[in-house]
Amino acid sequence: MIIFVFMQQQKTILVAPLHWGLGHAARCIPIINALLESNYKPLLASDGAALALLRKEFPNLEWVELPSYQITYAKRASGFKWKLLFDSPKMMKAIKAEKKIVKQLVSEGKIQGIISDNRLGVRSKNVPSVFITHQLNVLTGSTTWLSTMMHLDFIKKFDACWVPDFEGMGNLSGKLGHPERTPSNVQYIGPLSRMKKKETEKKYDILVLLSGPEPQRTFLEEKLMLELRGLDKKILFVLGKVEEKMHCYTEENFRVYNYMDSKVLEKAINESEFVISRSGYTTIMDLAVLEKKAFFIPTPGQFEQEYLAKRLKSKGLVPSCKQENFKVSKLNSSFLFTGLKSQENPVDLSLFFGLFEGE
Repeated sequence: MIIFVFMQQQKTILVAPLHWGLGHAARCIPIINALLESNYKPLLASDGAALALLRKEFPNLEWVELPSYQITYAKRASGFKWKLLFDSPKMMKAIKAEKKIVKQLVSEGKIQGIISDNRLGVRSKNVPSVFITHQLNVLTGSTTWLSTMMHLDFIKKFDACWVPDFEGMGNLSGKLGHPERTPSNVQYIGPLSRMKKKETEKKYDILVLLSGPEPQRTFLEEKLMLELRGLDKKILFVLGKVEEKMHCYTEENFRVYNYMDSKVLEKAINESEFVISRSGYTTIMDLAVLEKKAFFIPTPGQFEQEYLAKRLKSKGLVPSCKQENFKVSKLNSSFLFTGLKSQENPVDLSLFFGLFEGE
């Protein structure tokens, strides 16, 4: 008797985070790991430092370079919204170009599913397409209603929208990810973090985590190096500048790295007593998993980060202030705040992959 064994073909899933700092790429790392564990083949797709980060994390995976949205921040907070508006034609051109790339990948049978983290043109009607965002409400001041409506219109075109947060009271994103009326294709998949908490001896008093588009990343780097220099503390700087090789130097009380891969960064955060960073959502998820005390300095003019910083401060979790107002003395109040903690157990990401099997 002859027995025929049919092996199920491994499906390729395009994973495409937006290059807006490193946060979108970083939070895709646990998704990529979950895909690999579930016998899928991730195809990496992004541009700039975001793509560089993913290629360093997964050197054996294939990748595709997508067009850049060319996102930069205004030098002044008041110009943030208008700078984005001015740059919108370049963004729309990039979205149109990435649509063509995705269409070709689908037509050639190279991908059988899509996971897009805030890349609006990365989707297809012919394969299951997922959109990842923690912003169902897009805060832009007086135009929040318009930016939210436009964003939701894009989200509705995807088969599913994964929100990296818990649905209930212990959520991290507040009104950003929990609107009064939730779109029907939304699924809450729990916070995404590439980090794990480990009990270890503390090596640094303060860890400064920098990231995000220029020129604001550099502005904060210069300000913090000036303010913290000479402080009787061991301070580690991670500049968030993904380059060909990781390198570092020591100067006075500073140890400075250009960037760190996930494992090295996880170790560094666990070995640090305290973290100073932007109030980006990916950073908040990481610090919650690692149960860290922190001080947040939101990017000037970025309504999302300002909202998250104010929310966590009002809850007595993390102190914060505007970039222009930061002085080292601001850190003195940190003992009054409890720090971040993850309120619920992690979600099994493989439970959401049924979409790619038609389940």
